[in-house]
Amino acid sequence: MEILQGLGLGLQTALGPSALLFCFIGVTVGTIVGVLPGVGALAAISLALPLTYYIDPTDALIMLAGIFYGAQYGGSTASILLNLPGTATAAITCLDGHPLAKQGKAPLALFVTAINSFIGSSIAIVLLMFFAPLVARVALNFGSAEYFAVMLLGLVAASTLTVGSPFKALAMVAFGIALGLVGTDVNTGQFRYDFGLLPLTDGFSLVAVAMGLFGVAEIIANIGQPPGTLHQLGRVRFKDMLPDRQQWREIWPPTLRGSAIGSFVGALPGTGPGIASLMSYAAEKRISRNPEKFGNGALEGLSAPEAANNASVQAAFIPTLSLGIPGDAVVAVLMGAMMLHGISPGPNLINDQPTMFWGLIMSFWVGNLILLVLNIPLIGLWVKLLSIPYHVLYPCIFVFICLGVYSADNSTFDIFVVLAFGVVGYGMRRFGFPATPVLLGFILGPLLEEHFRRAMLLARGDPLVFLERPISAAFLAVSALLLASAFWPRGRKGKAEEAADSGLDP
Repeated sequence: MEILQGLGLGLQTALGPSALLFCFIGVTVGTIVGVLPGVGALAAISLALPLTYYIDPTDALIMLAGIFYGAQYGGSTASILLNLPGTATAAITCLDGHPLAKQGKAPLALFVTAINSFIGSSIAIVLLMFFAPLVARVALNFGSAEYFAVMLLGLVAASTLTVGSPFKALAMVAFGIALGLVGTDVNTGQFRYDFGLLPLTDGFSLVAVAMGLFGVAEIIANIGQPPGTLHQLGRVRFKDMLPDRQQWREIWPPTLRGSAIGSFVGALPGTGPGIASLMSYAAEKRISRNPEKFGNGALEGLSAPEAANNASVQAAFIPTLSLGIPGDAVVAVLMGAMMLHGISPGPNLINDQPTMFWGLIMSFWVGNLILLVLNIPLIGLWVKLLSIPYHVLYPCIFVFICLGVYSADNSTFDIFVVLAFGVVGYGMRRFGFPATPVLLGFILGPLLEEHFRRAMLLARGDPLVFLERPISAAFLAVSALLLASAFWPRGRKGKAEEAADSGLDP
């Protein structure tokens, strides 16, 4: 009964004129920010934060949250059409989204991402309404040992994301972890691996690394290609976007599985949509009867991560609103916005600020419906990007990359970093080394180190702490099984593949 009363109050708040206006502004800005590579929701929310001083706190939070989940919708557009991810989540979308665009199926890919984003968000919102206390209680059981185990599982899974040699993928994970070690030690405050360069004391910029490995590398790879290399599409009709009956059957099970994974992972503080997308993609590839099609335009490889990342974004509000613990960096900024208005998120928020709590939840429904209506008609417009000649398109993309990288930290050094990683990414392409594990290792590596050191400190140096705790032991067991399945049953065929990857005769 209390939930029904809360939903009624929230609906009344979310459908108010001012709430609708700011919700529309938020999701529209979020979509545009997501389409522009390298900008990201965090930068957009940070820029919009001063504006919230002059509007109602509930409307302000609705607008900022709209930018957050609206950027998830828009982020898939540049990834699918141009292979330009601005975030780790979008990097997963590149794996199968961009091959679909190359096959002339860009309208289908964009429609599928819009639908899956809406479904994933809707499932997570239901969990947020009905199961926030239960899920938050489960998340409280996670200590450093559990977080280390789940991060390790994510990195091990990253080695199986690409078709080809798992040895190369593991090497790229290790390379990414090494990049993540550059900067300031979180425990001692000492600089490490900075080579005497002051900008490196803060480590490499995630935006610069991602845009270099994917965006600039894509530009270098396509320079000099003859006109018409990309598929030239005419007028996009609605039936071109719709999946056929067989494709619907391929899409809906991964969508539900990705939504479930994203909802669970998003509710764990400190994880975020990147890990949710990674885990859902890895799960789909492991259970698929045809894993070789992943990376070549598999709809399952597009549906599951898109559902997972949007579900994770909505579920990230569970620990924030119920415990006062931010689910990820963007939600931490949103929590800061609440505190600026004198509102403390936590267990008492529902009782102290019922209008804000339930109004925000119901605005998620309204915002996702607006995004669905907004994005599907724009598919034809976005697809027109593919008809622009390379010699016109890629200089513009390069400018956007440089602007996005510079605006993230106002650092000219990051522009040189993105150029350097562009060359590295192009070399990796030429020699068959996957780029996604590098990015995931770069993101998860520092978290892995932090939780490992914290767990060892609490256990007084006893490594058995990771096996004595059931949840962490279960994650470690799954990691071991993934490694065993990747290397053990390879046989003659596996040896031939390894020899082919290394350029030797089997």
